Amino acid sequence: MPLSIEKRRFGGFIRLQRLLPGVLTCAVMAGLPAWGNLIITPTFGASITGDANAAAIEGVINTAILAYETRYTNPINVTINFTEMTGGLGQSNTTLYKLPYATFYAAFRNIAISSGQADQLTALAHLPSGSTNPVNGSANINIKTAEIRALGIAGSFPPSGGFDGQIGLNTHITDVGSPGTSGTYSLLVTTEHEIDEVLGLGSDLPGTGFFADPAPEDLYRYAADGTRSYTTNASAQAFFSIDGTTDLAQFDNTNSGSDFGDWLSNPIPNGVQPQVQDAFATGGAHPALGNEMTALDVLGYTQESPVPEPSTMLLLGCGVVMIGLLKRA
Repeated sequence: MPLSIEKRRFGGFIRLQRLLPGVLTCAVMAGLPAWGNLIITPTFGASITGDANAAAIEGVINTAILAYETRYTNPINVTINFTEMTGGLGQSNTTLYKLPYATFYAAFRNIAISSGQADQLTALAHLPSGSTNPVNGSANINIKTAEIRALGIAGSFPPSGGFDGQIGLNTHITDVGSPGTSGTYSLLVTTEHEIDEVLGLGSDLPGTGFFADPAPEDLYRYAADGTRSYTTNASAQAFFSIDGTTDLAQFDNTNSGSDFGDWLSNPIPNGVQPQVQDAFATGGAHPALGNEMTALDVLGYTQESPVPEPSTMLLLGCGVVMIGLLKRA
């Protein structure tokens, strides 16, 4: 049954609660060295450490973390606190700061030119260099603490509560989970969806008050005709594109309570397979990271070259469970 989205707002930042994705059980060996410079340091709350299946749950979380550490070279340490939850599928709480668009552009330009990464250079070529953002013409943009540091932006941007993000996971309905779990949805994919949002993915739509300024991912939000799209009009289609021409994924613009920064998935567009950042999780599906990584690239995360193959992650023990849809945000 679809679950509702909740957004909590605190002063100068937003804490976003997410509901998430798919299925295939995999426990992985933790403590493997990262190939790049990005480090994600997890801490586990008592709800996880006290779980009878804590080792397996933590193993899957560490597997998810490894996917980012082996891909990105930004020399930062992202801190995330993981806990269990009993409602929804997953949620993430993050802190945002309002910074000048010109500051974001200058930092992203430096990273793109330095890396020579193709999609970063393509994205740069389609971003204006002026003092106002191209989404709604305001002077500012709202950026999460992890991305601020990934961009190398100078200043003091401490994460709220000592963490860049706090992630809750409903291990009672995930394939690797608490005793008696229904095993309906993928803990690995759920964790990846939430980590993506801690690192920077997400939209500031519906865009009111503090959130009238867009998020970085909103810079790559286009209508089918290549014009920028920043509206809550449910009849308006919006696509993720780094050049305004090639549509890589379709945003969920249905205004049905889901996150405008997630991919449309209820229903999933014809010819499209389930994805990690789908607004509605498909039970029994276990999608690999794809368009989500491209989105992180153009937010300022630089790829390891060459990108390690997934087979190096030493995935252990997999099983498949099939079921319907669960809404996430």
